[in-house]
Amino acid sequence: MKIFLIYFLIFLIISNFKLFMDIQEYVIEFLSDEWIRNIAVTTICIFLYLFLGKFVSVKNKLNYAKIISFVLIFITLTNHGRLILNGNWNISENLPLQLCSISNLIACTILFIPKNKTLFEFLFYAGIIGAIQAFLTPQINYYDDSLYRYIEYHVTHAGIILLPIYMFQHLNYKLRKYSWLKMLLYLNILVAIIMPLNFQIDSNYMYIAYPPEVNNPLIIGEWPYYILFWEVIVLMFTYSLYVISTRKKV
Repeated sequence: MKIFLIYFLIFLIISNFKLFMDIQEYVIEFLSDEWIRNIAVTTICIFLYLFLGKFVSVKNKLNYAKIISFVLIFITLTNHGRLILNGNWNISENLPLQLCSISNLIACTILFIPKNKTLFEFLFYAGIIGAIQAFLTPQINYYDDSLYRYIEYHVTHAGIILLPIYMFQHLNYKLRKYSWLKMLLYLNILVAIIMPLNFQIDSNYMYIAYPPEVNNPLIIGEWPYYILFWEVIVLMFTYSLYVISTRKKV
C-alpha cells in the first residue's frame, strides 16, 4: 500500500500537474489524423493484450486480467485526486454517473468480488458499446490541456472494452439468453434515477439533460426525442453484440 501511494504521488507530479487548471471540453474530429492515430494505437494495444493472454497459464489468467483493473483503479484515483487538489472537482461533473464511468467502476471491482453475472453482463454491453462510441466520437470532458488527461481518456475506455472481452474469452464468464434485453431494463432504471438528479444539481450525466457537443449521427432530434431514439439504438446494438459473441439468435 505504501508503494502504491508513493507511485500515486509521483504520477501526480509528472503528469502535467498544474494548480488551478482551466477545465474545458476537447473534441477530436471524426476521421482527422489525430482520430485515426488514436484509434490505430488503441486497437493495436487491445489486440496485443488479448493475443498475449492466450499464452498465459490457466492459473495466472485471473491475475493477468487484474492488471487491467489495477490500471483502471490507479487512473481513477489519480484523476479524481488531481481534480480535488486543483479545486476543480464538483458534484455536477465529476460523480461517476456517466455510462462509461459506471462501467469503469465495475471494471475496477468485478474481479475482486464473488462472480456476479449481472455485473459482468452490464460491463460487457455498456463497456464495449459505450467505449466504442466514445472512441468514434471522442469528447474529453473537463480537459485540462494535460497529456495525462488525454491518455487517461483513451486508456480508461480501452480498459472497459478489453476487460469484459478477456473475461468472456478466458475467465468463463457467459452471457445469458436474454441478457441483451435486460440491459435495456438496467439502463432505464439508471435513467429514471439520474434524470431527476440532473435537474436537481444542474448536471448532464449520461447526456440525458442535453446531447454531447460532438457531431454524432446517433443524436437524432432535440431533447427528449434523441433519448427515445437511443432506446432503439441501444437495443439493436446489445442484441447484435449478443449474437456476434455467442453465435446465437433469440
